[in-house]
Amino acid sequence: MNKVIIFSAPSGSGKTTLVKHCLETFPELAFSVSCTTRNPRGEEKNTVDYHFITPENFREQIASEAFVEFEEVYENMYYGTLKAEVERIWQSGKTVIFDVDVKGGISLKNYFGDQALSIFIMPPSVAELELRLIARGTDELETIKTRVHKAAEEMTFKKQFDQIVINSDLDRAKKEVEFLVGNFLKS
Repeated sequence: MNKVIIFSAPSGSGKTTLVKHCLETFPELAFSVSCTTRNPRGEEKNTVDYHFITPENFREQIASEAFVEFEEVYENMYYGTLKAEVERIWQSGKTVIFDVDVKGGISLKNYFGDQALSIFIMPPSVAELELRLIARGTDELETIKTRVHKAAEEMTFKKQFDQIVINSDLDRAKKEVEFLVGNFLKS
């Protein structure tokens, strides 16, 4: 059976770090590169971290039903998962691993059902999340305030995921996701 593993979290919770850890630990995983209309942050590279496309191109892809799921997270800021990306990974004999926003994670779990393990990464608190976003240094203060407000709302959806991992200690969180992913891959 083709499988997928979904990681979702509020921005700054450590989800991307944990996804990268899983990719290093489990060679049978392959990262699904999402599409987005936002600008690259920091060292992000096109086709590696995201497919960075225009809002017009994104809307064309929506019209042609090219996405498994997509979300307009903020006005004209879209994120989505291409069907072709999932098929490409499955055809290579690997399990897909996603790093997506919370609503995207719920949509993917609904789409893939029992083929999917969905993991919600929780920050220890909203205050700690804000400190992490500031320390990351990739966003303006106004953007951080928007993300923090959104994070509080996103955390109310955690029970819609198969598993919740609280990332208060990164080494402990890594061990926990290794255990969850390892068991899912064996099942």
